[in-house]
Amino acid sequence: MINILVHGLGQIYKSWDKVKGILNQDNINVETPNLFEIAKNYQLTYENVFTVFVDYCNSFSDKLNLVGLSLGGILAIDYAILHPEKVNSITLCGVPYEMPKKLLKIQNFIFKLMPKRTFENMGVSKENFIQLTNSMAELNIKEKISKLKCHTLVICGEKDSANIESANKLNENIKNSELKIIKNAGHEVNIDAPEKFAEIIKEFFVNK
Repeated sequence: MINILVHGLGQIYKSWDKVKGILNQDNINVETPNLFEIAKNYQLTYENVFTVFVDYCNSFSDKLNLVGLSLGGILAIDYAILHPEKVNSITLCGVPYEMPKKLLKIQNFIFKLMPKRTFENMGVSKENFIQLTNSMAELNIKEKISKLKCHTLVICGEKDSANIESANKLNENIKNSELKIIKNAGHEVNIDAPEKFAEIIKEFFVNK
């Protein structure tokens, strides 16, 4: 089984380093793709990121456990629907039940005011980053999740007020799902509580 941890929009693949290190100590090997790197030769839209993500996942011959934060979770959902035969389980962290269009507009306004180096540190230009967020506004997550057939774990940080309701709705509407709320953690649960996060997904991997 191949375990893949997929970062969110405002993160990079190194955001998984602490979780990865803990899992490695328990002899659980994980892959942490850099979405911005594997999509660097394409116009940065959700459709193109998903296309290269599919190619990346299909490069492994074994079945997959996909763990995704935010954008990474949405990619995991779409991949599991497109290739159910390849997926053993998915873990969705801080994933919205519905795309928050108003929030995305506010965020994009803030992004425009931020210095370019902030985005360059993630390996992407400011313009491409904003283009990617714009391309995600019309994604219809709630209509997709009924098609999921794999075991699903929904994780949310206790302090992630923007996604706690979404976590409950995802759990209610996805078959074979379970919900875990991580105390004292916000949206970036992999950074805020890496030990607890690793413990939860390790148990999920073993049992599924």
